[in-house]
Amino acid sequence: MSKETFNQISPSEFFYRNRDLAGFSNPTRSLYTAVREFVENGLDACDQHGILPEIHLTIKAVEAEKPDPKPYVLTVKDNGPGMDSKHIPLAFGTVLYGSKFGLKQARGMFGLGATMAILYGQITTNKPVNVSSSIDGKTSHEFEMMLDIQKNKPVIIKHKTTNATKKGLTVSITLEGDYSKAGAKIRDYVYQTSLITPYATITFDDPKGERFHYKRIVNTMPPPPTIIKPHPHGVDVETIRRMILDTHYQIPVLDNAMIDKVKKELGLSKKNLNFEGIMTRAEKKWSSLSRPVRVIVAIMSFLQMDFEKIMKIRIDDVDLVHKHLTYWDFGESKSVTIDMPKSNPYYRQLANTVQGESVVSFLTKRFQRIGQATAIKFAEFAGLKPDKRIGSLTNEELVKLSDSLQKYEEFLSPDPSCLAPLGEEPLSKGIVQFFKPDFHAVIQRSASAYSGFPFVVEMGIAYGGQIPTGKMTVYRFANRIPLLYDEGSDVVVQVVNEMDWSRYKVKNDSPLVIVSHICSTRIPYKTVGKENVADRPEIEKEIRLALQFLARKLSAYMSKRGQAEIEKKRSNLYQKYLPLIAQFATELAGKTKEPDYKKILKDLNTNVEVSEE
Repeated sequence: MSKETFNQISPSEFFYRNRDLAGFSNPTRSLYTAVREFVENGLDACDQHGILPEIHLTIKAVEAEKPDPKPYVLTVKDNGPGMDSKHIPLAFGTVLYGSKFGLKQARGMFGLGATMAILYGQITTNKPVNVSSSIDGKTSHEFEMMLDIQKNKPVIIKHKTTNATKKGLTVSITLEGDYSKAGAKIRDYVYQTSLITPYATITFDDPKGERFHYKRIVNTMPPPPTIIKPHPHGVDVETIRRMILDTHYQIPVLDNAMIDKVKKELGLSKKNLNFEGIMTRAEKKWSSLSRPVRVIVAIMSFLQMDFEKIMKIRIDDVDLVHKHLTYWDFGESKSVTIDMPKSNPYYRQLANTVQGESVVSFLTKRFQRIGQATAIKFAEFAGLKPDKRIGSLTNEELVKLSDSLQKYEEFLSPDPSCLAPLGEEPLSKGIVQFFKPDFHAVIQRSASAYSGFPFVVEMGIAYGGQIPTGKMTVYRFANRIPLLYDEGSDVVVQVVNEMDWSRYKVKNDSPLVIVSHICSTRIPYKTVGKENVADRPEIEKEIRLALQFLARKLSAYMSKRGQAEIEKKRSNLYQKYLPLIAQFATELAGKTKEPDYKKILKDLNTNVEVSEE
């Protein structure tokens, strides 16, 4: 039997083998996904810097006469802030590298999509990606690159600078696609993106030479989203561990500069005392020493080393649980571990340094919306001493802390100020512009949260007018991204299908459009392809409440419209028969002059007009 071997693959190698996970499953889906990723990157860049976006998308066949699937050149140009040339190789030549890993609202989430599109283009056509960027509107940096899939590193083929006329970024890739099948989805994506981003101008030149141009409807845009601290309900044990590491005061590096600083503060710049002499001097000057110098003195006290010896080691770990200090001895080329007795007068100084903040300080500084009083009450709830150092918690205590953060019900709800929903007015204008309905209504729900992540649901409904009959249409958006695939398992569609529309006087074939937008710091997508939203109970509840509110508005409109139709039918009957009745009544009465029935008809017409309004 052959011996089993183990090895490691890079992130780019993993996604090369499993590109279906990111939406690059076939030439049709891949062309659409690549378009989406590059357009959304351009919109995000403009949003972050408060720039009204102008996006130009072009798809051109390499050889037009060939049948699909075939190579296409996809180019996306934006008027954003551009990207510093030092970041371009890594941003476009490394999988899982980007600026979208912070806790803030953004279209992108994984730092994956654009690079995956480049990777897909490379493995299907073996052509490089071309990136051109200008951050000052004067000079443009142009890169021609490929991706080293095994090493997950960029390979720069060319880099040159040219003159530029305006700021922005242009990305161009060659990839295998099937526009004959993907064209409808891409056109629909551009159309829907214009609906949910009414402050953007988007132009699409397709392979057939047809241009789709959507001018911005409004000239104001939502404020850019901001990065926030995590909410306690949204963290787990691993997140807490990483946060604790960030709170630690780092032990200074034992280099020449640090040792000179210690000598200077101890007044030993021109003296070279032995270990005992150094400790005696440190005890006398302790109150005037800076924190880094105190830490070095504490370490020297445990190691019992003078300046000459301590320069020959490197501190690797301080383990307070087992009271061990580990260092690397460069002279002996080995790792050494010593005990740290608590009886040492400097133990407390080193322990406080390594253990970091107190539980109360950790909670108030590292989480959003937790004050001193709440932190103390929570510590009592969790069974932890408020002044206990966070770095001294055992594994069992860390799990207890994590569980308590999830269970404690007196934390304030997450801060929604980090979110940038579209707003009722821009959404309303977009619906009127795109659907031209007889009736429409919009609502923006107040902020809510799931698992500690804030989110806002915005929803609009449109009826009649130029909307075709047949069946109601649902437009789904998340962080201003149109979701066009996998709608059957999306939470919005599930809620729409569960509604009893007959209660609201709506038939299955009514000319009805529903627009749903969810914005959050963390959209719970079911896949990295970002096409459907998971049915989290909190999100489902907000969608249902928004939809019920709009359905009641529509029902009221339908009732008034029904009354108007009844009034109109009644008026038509009077218009038809009242003149005849007047004529017969005149003849029966033996009179020559008919009664004045026209005033009655005029009053009826006025009532009809009022009802229709």
